[in-house]
Amino acid sequence: MASYPIRPVREDEFDAFHAVDEHAFNGCPPSGRQRSHELSRFEFDRSLAAFDGPVPVGIAGAYSFLMRVPGATVPAAGVSWVAVLPSHRRRGILTRLMRRQLTDIRARGEAVAALYASEAGIYGRFGYGPASSHAGYTIRRGEGALARRAPADPGLRLRIAGPEPARAELAKVYDAVLGTRPGFVARDSRWWDSVLFDPEEERKGASPLRCVLAEDEAGPRGYALYSAVDRWDEDRFLPDNVLTVREMVAADPAATAAIWGNLLSRDLVGEVRARLRPVDDPLPHLMADPRRLRAGVADGLWVRLTDVGAALAQRRYACPVDAVIEVADDLLGENAGRWHLQGDRSGAACERTAAEADIALGVSELGAAYLGGTRLGSLAAAGLVTEHRPGALATLSAAMSWDPAPWCPVIF
Repeated sequence: MASYPIRPVREDEFDAFHAVDEHAFNGCPPSGRQRSHELSRFEFDRSLAAFDGPVPVGIAGAYSFLMRVPGATVPAAGVSWVAVLPSHRRRGILTRLMRRQLTDIRARGEAVAALYASEAGIYGRFGYGPASSHAGYTIRRGEGALARRAPADPGLRLRIAGPEPARAELAKVYDAVLGTRPGFVARDSRWWDSVLFDPEEERKGASPLRCVLAEDEAGPRGYALYSAVDRWDEDRFLPDNVLTVREMVAADPAATAAIWGNLLSRDLVGEVRARLRPVDDPLPHLMADPRRLRAGVADGLWVRLTDVGAALAQRRYACPVDAVIEVADDLLGENAGRWHLQGDRSGAACERTAAEADIALGVSELGAAYLGGTRLGSLAAAGLVTEHRPGALATLSAAMSWDPAPWCPVIF
């Protein structure tokens, strides 16, 4: 059996690395501008490729993030670029890449890895669990009225701005929310470049990316990034534009209501689409008729703990917890065994122990619960968590939950 040696790629091998992604995801070679954009964030020392001779046939990459977890901001690996050539599937290449990558992430001192799954059936095999969900909305013309009780602030005003000139204001709002929302990742200039990246060849007939800001005399309090497709019923001369909200972040209820009220009442717009919204989005509570959102929910971030003791110690807990957790991990043996967790909102400690387990679960289930968005009780009802001491499950499930729910507003 071929060994397919694994190593990071060199800069002159980036196009071959990218070609694996193109074949696996049925994509196209990047334009010159797209290639430069991808290289601006690419971390060659975090890239991995499995080689068949001189040719990469499987790839995996990661970004170095600071991610918000319940009560803390921690180093984390944002896993991406995972693909295997269609000609080399079912040869164990992906498993070897995942094992090598997770070992490397742990060695860097990052106790948490996170990704968006291209297919939900893949990553549970490697210890990832679905740790957040996101909502999506489709609101049709005339159906976006806000409720009379929606908050308003007479000192708040809306301003249309170019996204790039408003970058500093966008960052101010985003950073204000970053400290409260698990799943958010800190954005430096590279990541704001990525969020605002808007090449004409990727717009698919839509307008350039646009921005509306909610602000008062003290500065910005919310923003939305959006684009629209100019669409008409030519036979009847009726407007049917489609407005797509790429990102909307607000620091307070009044700013939230002001921005949504503006977007949902735009002239000529037949439909507003919003994707990657938090599962606890306040918008349904602001609507006069929340059914008109036509909401759908899908999995968001998947989380994998590479160092169980460190990961559980670095987050905070919604209520006091003192429990022994037995963890199964077939891929990273260092995680397997019993861990004594003690913690609350002020801090936590987690050490190995020989004591009897109160709870037993797999590392995938622990990852799913880690950001506070997936309840252990729900996993137990599915037979994925076992309670050995009566009452321990309810206590640990409540302690690991968090408000607000985890949300990552951009796919990486």
